[in-house]
Amino acid sequence: MVGRRKPEWLKTQLPQGKLYMQVNEIVRAHRLHTICTDGLCPNRSECWSRGTATFMIGGDVCTRSCKFCHVKTGRPYPLDPKEPENIARSVKLLQLRHAVITSVDRDDLPDLGAAHWVRVIQAVRAANPNITMETLIPDFQGKAALIGLVLEARPEVVSHNLETVRRLSKDVRSRATYETSLAVIRQIAAHGVAAKSGIMLGLGETREEVIETLDDLRSAGCSVVTIGQYLQPSAKNVAVAEYVPPEVFEEYRRIGKEKGFAHVESAPLVRSSYHAEKHRSAENNL
Repeated sequence: MVGRRKPEWLKTQLPQGKLYMQVNEIVRAHRLHTICTDGLCPNRSECWSRGTATFMIGGDVCTRSCKFCHVKTGRPYPLDPKEPENIARSVKLLQLRHAVITSVDRDDLPDLGAAHWVRVIQAVRAANPNITMETLIPDFQGKAALIGLVLEARPEVVSHNLETVRRLSKDVRSRATYETSLAVIRQIAAHGVAAKSGIMLGLGETREEVIETLDDLRSAGCSVVTIGQYLQPSAKNVAVAEYVPPEVFEEYRRIGKEKGFAHVESAPLVRSSYHAEKHRSAENNL
């Protein structure tokens, strides 16, 4: 984190504990990528100490260069054909009951990585028949047929992040658009799969814009939303415009519940996969 000094409510603990070390060893042994490390997630210590992790497939180089993201951008390597098996084995070794999987954007591939997504989901399911899965997918350039391939693999929750309000989307995202992302979420919900999305605060949005975004997500069929503070991961990324205090996040949580979301995770350190197992439980109560 660079730039202005962080307030106390954004301080996190150092990595520790037996489970943290176990997750770290498995990730390294199988040469896996996680958004926990590649995305500099502030909750890595807490999540790994609970024995959970968010796997990132498709490599660690993204074809896009969103201004908020710390994942490397450039020309990716070819897909690893052993990755589905490695992910499935790691999920089993970690004894996960709920697995979260995301990916880099692979605009370099003819199918944008959709078939690889399906192979990973199928491999995880075959090796872990009792597991539930959340997949945090890219927009696949808004191509419904490719999104449909992932949906047909039937993960229990499919998430696609809107990231920010409409006005700021073009300034901080690369290629992705606000309307395309809403269309992705709409397709997920229409397929009968639990639709989830996330936004960041502190990029210069207004209260009215946040509420408008929540309305847009609900209209698209989104039932779970995460709201967290944007943290500038490096000097190359867009600067933080504001540190939003915890009480404002709590207000948005209440507003989201009033608007009918099954679950709203809203706090400064919240990220897309934070407490993901709770989000699946919330869906069952709809």
